[in-house]
Amino acid sequence: MNVHLVGGGWDDALAPTLYGGFVRAAARRAGDRPRLVLVVVGTDAESLAYHEKYVEALGLVGGHDLVVERVAEGSPFDPTTLAGVDGLFVGGGLTPDYHASLAPAYPRIRELVEAGMPYAGFSAGAAIAATHAIVGGWRIDGVPVCPEESNEELEPVTVVSGIGLVDGAVDVHAAQWGNLSRLIAAVEAGLVPRGVAIDEGTVLGPDDIVAGQGCVWRVSRAEPESGTNGVEVRRVGAGQ
Repeated sequence: MNVHLVGGGWDDALAPTLYGGFVRAAARRAGDRPRLVLVVVGTDAESLAYHEKYVEALGLVGGHDLVVERVAEGSPFDPTTLAGVDGLFVGGGLTPDYHASLAPAYPRIRELVEAGMPYAGFSAGAAIAATHAIVGGWRIDGVPVCPEESNEELEPVTVVSGIGLVDGAVDVHAAQWGNLSRLIAAVEAGLVPRGVAIDEGTVLGPDDIVAGQGCVWRVSRAEPESGTNGVEVRRVGAGQ
């Protein structure tokens, strides 16, 4: 599947690197200038101002027609919006809100991506793309596993069923918010089978290609022959 996962962060110079692959994939699917849908949650003034960052970042790549679908917090996303779309970009914000709004549309999104529609997820949009979506929290069994500021208004690390485009879990803002430790703890506790934590300014694209200024951290259970019951962490940088 053609999936592009961005770990968050804003840098105009990185826009072609982070979003260019997604736009090009949509153009190949369209055979011409692609029609993209940007799904963002929130309709208050602060959210609307924040959403413009996505419009500006994708505008720096160019070569597409962009439709912005703003979903009011607590309201369901209408999957009929995806009719005739060449690519879907899901933005960021509070991950629980994105999950609540888009969950009813997960089967339709998965069906379209399996049929060839490119998907891009930024921060929350990347987290919910996984089979096991970590939507927030900072404690496991009452023990802190990452900075409290990463909680997304949840205390226990909370895992729900995501779209299912990526096996395991996806955590974001890995180095910047300390969320790598949350993913490690979630794998060790058996909340998720495996996962990737993506730094800001970094994209994990098709064929596991990493691009941008940071790294992707792959976390899995230790192999039985290792003689340990812990986890294994592997860092993958751009071009590796």
